[in-house]
Amino acid sequence: MPQMAPLLWLNLFLMFSATFVMFIVLNYFIKVPSKIEKSSSQLQKMEMTWKW
Repeated sequence: MPQMAPLLWLNLFLMFSATFVMFIVLNYFIKVPSKIEKSSSQLQKMEMTWKW
């Protein structure tokens, strides 16, 4: 009940919102992308032999 404790509710809301957004952004950017190793055999072009 806000009437019982006159806190700065807008400041608390902004602080918790900024903390939440920072947590979400850090979770998104902290992950290191793994490199996908492609072997040279997969890079060769496969020739199609049409049977018709």
